[in-house]
Amino acid sequence: MNLFDILGPVMVGPSSSHTAGAVRIGYISGKLLQDHVVKAEILLHGSFATTGIGHGTDKALIAGLLGMRPDDIRIPDSFFLAKKDGMEFSFSTITLKDAHPNTAVLRLTGEHGRKTGWNRSKFLCGKADFDCTQCGSAGTCGTGDLHAG
Repeated sequence: MNLFDILGPVMVGPSSSHTAGAVRIGYISGKLLQDHVVKAEILLHGSFATTGIGHGTDKALIAGLLGMRPDDIRIPDSFFLAKKDGMEFSFSTITLKDAHPNTAVLRLTGEHGRKTGWNRSKFLCGKADFDCTQCGSAGTCGTGDLHAG
């Protein structure tokens, strides 16, 4: 056990799981693409699908794709900043079997044509457990247990 297990991350709220964890998973997903993200199709499962928009999960995921960290004060403006940067993005819901309730699937396309497949991610108290189940053309896969800070 460490301090993050007790206190949670330094972040822009409102929720460590729906906001800070989502920023981190967007950030890691963008890094795994190894290309500038120009298109993001994001599918929200479970709690993310039902309450994620109200908790800022959508803006947090886009902020992470833009390279922001969980304590970045620009997170609420991420949609505007993404459009200004030329990123297209969309959100919808998905039902996944045996998935954690806080799960997002990110399908990303980079400016040089690189793509990711299904990046399934779950978020717990600002900690992002990341599992790339299909890599697409990016060719980099991995799993991790990453704190959002």
